Amino acid sequence: MRVMTWNLWYEFGPFERRREAIRRVIARENPDIVCLQEVFGVRNGTEVRTFAHDLARDLGMHCFVSDGPWFPRRSSANEGEETAMGNAILSRWPIESHGQVTLPGKDSDAGYRKAVFARVTTPWGAWPFVCTHLNHRFDESAVRVRQVDALADLIRDLRGNSESDPPVILGGDFNAVPDSDEIRRLTGRTEPRHTNLVLSDVWEQCGEGDGLTWRADNEYQADANWPNRRLDYLFVSWPRPKPMGHPRRAWLTGVESENIDGRRVQPSDHAAVVADFRTG
Repeated sequence: MRVMTWNLWYEFGPFERRREAIRRVIARENPDIVCLQEVFGVRNGTEVRTFAHDLARDLGMHCFVSDGPWFPRRSSANEGEETAMGNAILSRWPIESHGQVTLPGKDSDAGYRKAVFARVTTPWGAWPFVCTHLNHRFDESAVRVRQVDALADLIRDLRGNSESDPPVILGGDFNAVPDSDEIRRLTGRTEPRHTNLVLSDVWEQCGEGDGLTWRADNEYQADANWPNRRLDYLFVSWPRPKPMGHPRRAWLTGVESENIDGRRVQPSDHAAVVADFRTG
């Protein structure tokens, strides 16, 4: 089973050309499940359109997209419209149930970051997936620790029987490097949120090279703070019924520019992570 995660960079940059570049990359990788972050969405009254729904339609996939938060669009040409930067899960197979949770913010109140989840009817049984995007500021590690704790609570509730049921696969932009407190808490290098529940970092297990997803060779990073960081991850929950869910290989995609109507365009400001998992 092939799973992909990618931050799509909202509607920034040359978005119309980037849309086609993103679609081409996903089609070429041919994933079964796609976790997407910074998905552009627009709402006018009760009508909602998102880039994730467009991709699902074009690729023949099922889709679930987070709802909001919605903000007024600034352009006077789009009066009455609201936009959102959301998360989404695309699936080759039907989604039998889905939902979203709001992650903690900087204060005691709930923040605006979301985690979406979907239980997918795969050929190997109902398989749970989670997609998320954590706070981005360099100095907000403590916030991200609270957010990964909320993710651990969600994964605990989704995974079922760890000795027999498919494990949870989690993808997202964590805005944190592998040796950060938040990633170490997820992977059991420090005390985890719950006993008998940690996550395996797929790139660490079977990726080749440094796996950098926030890269200095990306044209959109010309003025970026601290490029060359691994911020985007696929994880799989442990314990799990061996070998179900074991990652076999992992690689990056969306690193190179695409030729769109005779012009080269970088698909996103992040590279995507793709991995193949054992299903039994």
